[in-house]
Amino acid sequence: MRILFAGGGTAGHINPAVAVANHIKEKEPDSQFLFVGTESGMESTLIPKQGYDIKFIKIHGFRRKLSLQNVKTVLEIFDGIRKTKRIIKAFRPDVVVGTGGYVTGPVLYAATKMKLPTLVHEANAFPGVTIRILSKYVDVVALSMAEAGRFIPKSKRIEVTGNPVRPSILASNQSIAKKKLGLDHRKVILIFGGSLGAEKINATAVEWISEIAKDKKYQIIMSTGKNNQYKTVMELFEKNGVDLKNYPEISVSEYIYDMDLALNAADLIIARSGGSVSEMTALGKAAILIPSPYVAGNHQEHIARAVEKSGGAVVVSEKELSKDKIADSVEHILSNEDVLAKMQKGSKSIGIPDAADRIYRILKELVKK
Repeated sequence: MRILFAGGGTAGHINPAVAVANHIKEKEPDSQFLFVGTESGMESTLIPKQGYDIKFIKIHGFRRKLSLQNVKTVLEIFDGIRKTKRIIKAFRPDVVVGTGGYVTGPVLYAATKMKLPTLVHEANAFPGVTIRILSKYVDVVALSMAEAGRFIPKSKRIEVTGNPVRPSILASNQSIAKKKLGLDHRKVILIFGGSLGAEKINATAVEWISEIAKDKKYQIIMSTGKNNQYKTVMELFEKNGVDLKNYPEISVSEYIYDMDLALNAADLIIARSGGSVSEMTALGKAAILIPSPYVAGNHQEHIARAVEKSGGAVVVSEKELSKDKIADSVEHILSNEDVLAKMQKGSKSIGIPDAADRIYRILKELVKK
């Protein structure tokens, strides 16, 4: 197959596309792939790192207030559609797949107008504006969560596939991952607030880590996210008198490029409840989830509560997030093996590890039509 992917902005939109591409490459090694994204999005670095080619168009989201930027965005959409048509004519894809982000709009719309088979994937419980618009045109809308279907009633076809998880995540296990990362027998805590970071999570994590660092009880892997948050975090550690050079069991970076290993190595994950939840649950990881209050339709709250209902997570709102809340939750989970085991079982019970294969089978079906 020849597959054109469109998705970008954040890792939550990029990783599902990479997961599907990697799975198809395993199934059909002769397949050809091309990604379309923006130069300003994370896809400009993440996609080449995965060994895939990418073409760029320019697109921004609409602002809520009337502005000159909104006029520019309308012009960018039409220009993006024109450029996408040229890309499609040159690449000649069998099918076009969108995984979210502003770039998905003009690419998938152009593909539908050119009568190509199309599928768009929605990772969240509440579909974004782009997905809601595209749902009327594409052949299939693939959902991570069934409840998202009620927001796109005019879709031609809806399939609940789960959120694709990269094969490399499922191919590893905790002992292998810990060995590759140079970790020992102590419990591993993975902390991240998404690819763009989360200021409140970062600040609270630094406060908690600064207090317990001297105990050397846990091994901690923390990603601060982009947008200069790494610098802020390191300044906070310095202010708290913590020199991380003296604590090799604490690793702090702007972005975790070997997230496959980090997720497998973790005993407990402290994070937002976005697209990464699918990876946590596929692996059966216990989590403390802090839903972002700044997303459309409060969809992270819906996702977090679903995991909490399964028994796989403790949900902490950003308002109630504090050093003491983190400390109490961590101790409750990691000091009792029965509690940890029950959470792992609950998390695993709602995971869909074969989401990439489900999408692959749908794509095969669309291509054959």
